[in-house]
Amino acid sequence: MDLNGKVIAITGSAQGLGFCMARALSDAGATIALVDLNQDKLDAAVAELEEAGGTAKAYTANVADEAQVEALFSAIAEDFGALNGVVTNAGVLRDGLMIKAKDGEVISKMSMAAWQTVIDVNLTGVFLCAREAAAKMIELGCEGVILNISSVSRAGNMGQSNYSAAKAGVAAMTVVWARELARYGIRCMGIAPGFISTEMVASMKPEALDKMKAQIPLRRLGTPEEIAHTARFIFENDYLTGRIIETDGGIRL
Repeated sequence: MDLNGKVIAITGSAQGLGFCMARALSDAGATIALVDLNQDKLDAAVAELEEAGGTAKAYTANVADEAQVEALFSAIAEDFGALNGVVTNAGVLRDGLMIKAKDGEVISKMSMAAWQTVIDVNLTGVFLCAREAAAKMIELGCEGVILNISSVSRAGNMGQSNYSAAKAGVAAMTVVWARELARYGIRCMGIAPGFISTEMVASMKPEALDKMKAQIPLRRLGTPEEIAHTARFIFENDYLTGRIIETDGGIRL
């Protein structure tokens, strides 16, 4: 896909990894629909892309709310008259052991709230955004790309029952949709990042960071720019579909 003039929606894109991908795709000429819940950060993100010569517009939506997602993609289609891609990046963490016990006594359990919040945003939100994006692409006669952000945690990571389950589901749905949507000229791909140097990771204790890095064969965290580079590659290579690219420095969970 030649990204020049193409319309790409990116969820969770007001900051961090989502914004880094938005910037990379904007630099390649794409028009970016930035989607997030924080209006102030969205406005700042739009301003930064426009200052760099790009075209962008901000939208607020809760990706776990069906009505809001339907309204979101209707608005994008109406504003631009096209939709050529979506990056389902929005996600949350509510980490914790399923059961924590000491001396035979259960101290805590992962709450239903912690479970459901992650499933709602990281799995259901991906489904809703991909469904509505695909519907608009078909209605508008636009070939396009659905890019889902999974994680190496899809293989199972201690303390992440909810997150691992959601990211495994995202990876599976990627393959399903690649098969279902190819007839409409829609490709579906996934990226499974490893440990990436985001603001959240940077706030961790130094000893925890060192332990994390020690697990990675390349002995360092990945950068948001490296994930963004992978995203651009996926959009631009028209023979990629139905696969998850692990961008993880060689770690295998």
